[in-house]
Amino acid sequence: MNYSELTTVMRRLALQAGEKIMEIYNSDDFEVMVKSDNSPVTVADQAADALISEGLRAAFPNVALVTEEQADSHDISAMTFLIVDPLDGTKEFIKRRGDFTVNIALVEDGVPTRGVVYAPAKGRMFFTDSVGKSVEETGPFDLDTTGETTPISVTDPDNSKLMVVASKSHRDQATDDYIAKYDVKDMTSAGSSLKFCLVATGEADLYPRLGRTMEWDTAAGHAVLHGAGGRVVRFDDHTPLAYGKEGFANPFFIAYAPGVDLKEA
Repeated sequence: MNYSELTTVMRRLALQAGEKIMEIYNSDDFEVMVKSDNSPVTVADQAADALISEGLRAAFPNVALVTEEQADSHDISAMTFLIVDPLDGTKEFIKRRGDFTVNIALVEDGVPTRGVVYAPAKGRMFFTDSVGKSVEETGPFDLDTTGETTPISVTDPDNSKLMVVASKSHRDQATDDYIAKYDVKDMTSAGSSLKFCLVATGEADLYPRLGRTMEWDTAAGHAVLHGAGGRVVRFDDHTPLAYGKEGFANPFFIAYAPGVDLKEA
């Protein structure tokens, strides 16, 4: 894999998808449909998926592609694959709350090694560079030229006053009970894969997820967090969260900055 080319392609496709998404987001109205699993999908999800899929297949025809919006890709079994959630945080998009992202990642041997997370409504772009280190790019963004980038890194956490981020749309009592095991200085909520990025930039120390997610929801954010020195582990036994699982469904997990004294489930 040519990582330099991959970085360029993923970044450009994320920006193009984000532009298409924002056109629909800023329109007077858009259609909301319901998928077979009762989750919402919009024309923005579908348009972004078509754009990203076409671009990735053209650039990397020999690499398997898994994408949320194409059910036939969910049967793929491969050690190396690209994985896409063209619009993560559809509920945030529908409610026009801005916390939605474009997610594109590369998984190698069960590990997300490269990824891009773009939040077009917030103007924030995070991605791994050609050597796998994570950066945040400051807009305005240009499709062909990367702007000013800043290396990002997890914080050195103080376990007596942790910063915690939790889901905006999927918060529940079990999550609150687990967070209560920690000494928390402050909490914030965020939608989509932005939660991984807040840990990656040091804006939060800990993100526990006690709810259903799929690998396309998490791979890009996981890659960005990994490239910033962070970790993602299973909630039950604290072993690394692996990818390429049958059906691409995740167990509960914890994303965190090393140094956080993880509590048992």
